Amino acid sequence: MASFDEARKHPARQLWDQVNDIHAGMLGVDGADMHMQPMAPHADPKTNTIWFYSKSDAEIARAIKPGTRAHFCVVGKHHDYHACLAGKIEVRSDPSKINEYWDSVVAAWYEDGKKDPKLTMLVMHVDDAEIWVSTGSKLKFGWEIAKANLDDDKMPDVGIRQHLQFA
Repeated sequence: MASFDEARKHPARQLWDQVNDIHAGMLGVDGADMHMQPMAPHADPKTNTIWFYSKSDAEIARAIKPGTRAHFCVVGKHHDYHACLAGKIEVRSDPSKINEYWDSVVAAWYEDGKKDPKLTMLVMHVDDAEIWVSTGSKLKFGWEIAKANLDDDKMPDVGIRQHLQFA
């Protein structure tokens, strides 16, 4: 469960933990005439980057030009954490990153393994994020809704929203 305390005191650490804890989020390229699509993230909190395996001829890879920005949306495993990350994205065939994140799941998508001629990586340089942490307690949620309905000046207190900026 996402922690309110962690969201207040260490929101960036919580964000990267949540990104690394999911199997896939939704990646979209700004300005591209295409829907967001599910992609498996490989986050590097030290560099504020997220790496994604792709094929060089994939629509999303072809939509990326120099200076292109993207958004990556995350829903936590327990549905009490949501985030939207933004930053520049580029296509980069980086053998060290291919090796670092390679596993049997990734291998299943590439006929020639790490030597697949279409294998490439997308790297998103995260510079901005918005997070929302909500209560997982149905009792607290119900209590807050009831209080708000009894008092017109009261808003339900069921979560935290934070804006993060990265260098």
